[in-house]
Amino acid sequence: MIKVGIAGAAGYTGGELLRLLLRHPDVHIAFAHSNSQAGKPVSDIHQDLAGDTGLHFTGDWQHDIDVLFLCVGHGDARKLLETVPFPDHVKIIDLSQDFRLKAQRTSGSRTFVYGLPELNKEAIKTAAAIANPGCFATALQLGLLPLAAGGFCGKVYATGITGATGGGMSLTPSGHFAWRANNIQAYKSLTHQHMAETAESLQQLSPGMPATAISFIPWRGDFTRGIFVSQQLETGIPLGRLQELYEAYYAGHPFTVVSKEPIHLKQVVNTNKCLIQVEQHKGQTVIHTAIDNLLKGASGQAVQNMNLLFGLPEKAGLNLKAGYF
Repeated sequence: MIKVGIAGAAGYTGGELLRLLLRHPDVHIAFAHSNSQAGKPVSDIHQDLAGDTGLHFTGDWQHDIDVLFLCVGHGDARKLLETVPFPDHVKIIDLSQDFRLKAQRTSGSRTFVYGLPELNKEAIKTAAAIANPGCFATALQLGLLPLAAGGFCGKVYATGITGATGGGMSLTPSGHFAWRANNIQAYKSLTHQHMAETAESLQQLSPGMPATAISFIPWRGDFTRGIFVSQQLETGIPLGRLQELYEAYYAGHPFTVVSKEPIHLKQVVNTNKCLIQVEQHKGQTVIHTAIDNLLKGASGQAVQNMNLLFGLPEKAGLNLKAGYF
């Protein structure tokens, strides 16, 4: 059994990890850390887990573990590893943005690997530490990786919408039900923090692609969870050939599915899937991607990375049913 610790276990991503790992056949959760909820039963905060676990949050650290998931705030993951050093044999999977960029990927003796399995699967298998990708970054990259692998380095115009859980559990003005309901808003237009990691990944496959190749406008949506991204570009490649290109690239990746039919969020919510649809009109190509921001965009992808790290089947603990109705 893999002995797991979770830091920041009281938040949305920590809660999703608990839900997944409590049902994972090869995992024992050694501790669920939370400074704010220490001593309380996990099911007091994640109330859907009532009857599923007697685990309590702790404010203490245990070092006798195999892997530590960091579900803490951006900037706090690096500080935690500096102030609470874990033995070198403990694998680290960080869900914050602290180690995603190439210039930021070291902490002590550890070097982080960017944890997008569809890009870096072999490197993930032997890594000491994983930087889990951002949610929008995952959706954007999965829509473009096959093109980048083929040398595409043109201009991309993208829009995407995310659910309320993308803003975290702490209450903000745009997180109130009264604000979210029947409402949408563009935010961080052309400046979203996930653009830098997206550019680095695409340049890994297509070195000629400029960092400014993607113009991205994200939206806040009036639903709970999920991300839907549409990317428009010119390729000069016929639709049938594009379909073959995408199917070939993702043939060895069990969670990324290429569809010939229109896709929608309910197909992926509560799963670790990414659905992709490619369509064309008058020389313009549009690539749609849909993921669950808390699963393939965060905790599910983190478990997928853990499975790869420890030589487990990639889908272990992740055979989830979509919340279709």
